[in-house]
Amino acid sequence: MSSNQASARDLGLRFEGHLPTGPLNALTDVAGVKLGHVTLQGDGLATGVTAIIPAEGNLFRSKLRGAVDVINGFGKSAGLMQLAELGTIETPILLTNTLNVGTCTEALVRRALAENDDIGRTTGTVNALVCECNDGSISDIRALGVTQDHAAEALKAAAPGAFAQGAVGAGTGMTAFGFKAGIGSASRLLEIGEERFTLGALVLANFGPAGQLMLPDGRRPHPKDLAEREQGSVIVILGTDLPLADRQLQRVAKRAGAGLARLGAFYGHGSGDLTVMFTTADRVEHDPAAPFAPQRRLSDDLIDLAFRAAAEATQEAVLNALCHAPGTRGHSRYYPSLADWLKENQQ
Repeated sequence: MSSNQASARDLGLRFEGHLPTGPLNALTDVAGVKLGHVTLQGDGLATGVTAIIPAEGNLFRSKLRGAVDVINGFGKSAGLMQLAELGTIETPILLTNTLNVGTCTEALVRRALAENDDIGRTTGTVNALVCECNDGSISDIRALGVTQDHAAEALKAAAPGAFAQGAVGAGTGMTAFGFKAGIGSASRLLEIGEERFTLGALVLANFGPAGQLMLPDGRRPHPKDLAEREQGSVIVILGTDLPLADRQLQRVAKRAGAGLARLGAFYGHGSGDLTVMFTTADRVEHDPAAPFAPQRRLSDDLIDLAFRAAAEATQEAVLNALCHAPGTRGHSRYYPSLADWLKENQQ
């Protein structure tokens, strides 16, 4: 199993009327963002870790402002409660399978301890951020195959620029809408005033029943199998360099749900659907030099552009996850490739 190198646009899907993409059409179009994967295959495993380092430097000492929006909370992610309360991100973000959240959490904690001698002694503890989906339809999730070394390797591999999508890293064993899925990404450029900003999306797509997927042109691909119950999940990571206040970040994060809805998602009972968002603008110092810190804030009258970018980038990121992933046999059925369906049903 490996990733195809064909995006939704490469395969003929059109996004008329959408905002322009960044140069890579990926989360790493946001300056400073790095991404790395570790993929585990063989001996019943089809799983892994995807690491997002959202900015340069020591994130515990110089935190990013962030937010979380939980659409449907059937999930086991770590670190969301403090993120919702304080609005800051102080570790990289790891994506993995459901039963390895604890392993990846410990890996992030150990990394932060190694970088900061005062954690747990003269200052507080650290809030590790790990998000998950269940890859048990393809991988032996009970094997607990992801180790702390794998998490550390994914973090070490994180780099700026283009990265593999589809059945790689945390996406290796994921499926969506009856097709093979995984990791996907997209980005949008925003012109506000006389400045240009970027909003990028990365998804771990593992949701949606067969036959429910809606393409931008209105077609509904069906993987030639019986419809199945919606019981997967989707994690959306949104990053931007746009200066947004805490409340604005949460509002923009919520609009990722509009992108999922465009695809046919209805957030089923067993689906863990959430968005984590961050901005690289106006970081929050752990040891501030002054009682007050200045922050820029987008005018609410202009925030619709960010809402639109979040919805568009999320929609395209999921389609890229589907298009990059090759057909794969799971435990009880075959999950075909959306790329193959598009080639067979060219308009």
